[in-house]
Amino acid sequence: MVKHLLIPDWPDLPGNIGALSTTRQGGVSMMPYDDGSGIGRGGMNLGVHVGDRSEAVQHNRALLRSSLPAEPTWLSQVHGTRVVDAAVASGAPEADASFTTVREVVCAVQSADCLPVLLCDSSGKMVGAAHAGWRGLVAGVLDNTVANMRDAGAGEMLAWLGPAIGPMHFEVGEDVRQAFVERFVDQGIDPDQARAAFRPVPGTTKYLADIYLLARSVLHRLGVTRISGGDLSTVSDAHRFYSYRRDRVTGRMASLIWIK
Repeated sequence: MVKHLLIPDWPDLPGNIGALSTTRQGGVSMMPYDDGSGIGRGGMNLGVHVGDRSEAVQHNRALLRSSLPAEPTWLSQVHGTRVVDAAVASGAPEADASFTTVREVVCAVQSADCLPVLLCDSSGKMVGAAHAGWRGLVAGVLDNTVANMRDAGAGEMLAWLGPAIGPMHFEVGEDVRQAFVERFVDQGIDPDQARAAFRPVPGTTKYLADIYLLARSVLHRLGVTRISGGDLSTVSDAHRFYSYRRDRVTGRMASLIWIK
């Protein structure tokens, strides 16, 4: 059983839905994938592609599996918009989101600053998970995930925004800001909602971006208004979370959801 699991603060989550996120704590990975304690205790890195020992990653995944009803449907994430049905996916498909209507099939996304978004139908008959870094978010990964879930019969939907780079740390250029402004215009969202998510950094041409606010705007346009989370910053909490922006060489956490 994994210690230090993060149970989402998600008040309206249906009782038959399970959801959790891992932290960097509770595993066996060594520095720089350790638990952030400063004394080299084992970390809970779940990423197979970040340079950690494969034996450590597989041990960590086995620990995680003991807290789940089944092995997660791991994805090969590429900052894209492809969505797969987790119940029929094989291997680790190249995709950035998954969904399922099947009990005990676990949807999962990995992150280390990018925004994990967990979704479910309010009646508890469907769940989904999306990896929504800024590239995927502006390209439409949440649009595609919600569309796939609705095509499969989802009704009113709920969302939880997991640990991600906070608005005080996500420094970006004008290109990122303009990409969101243009995307919002194309999607019929007031572009001022995009502009409001970018705060100029004095003395530079950079901005501090609020990926939580951007995701909320996208979800609201999609009709998903019951949104929880969005208050856990990976960069500022080195004791709990991996952060690529902070450390560069680092591990990956997972956010997972399933129907019990």
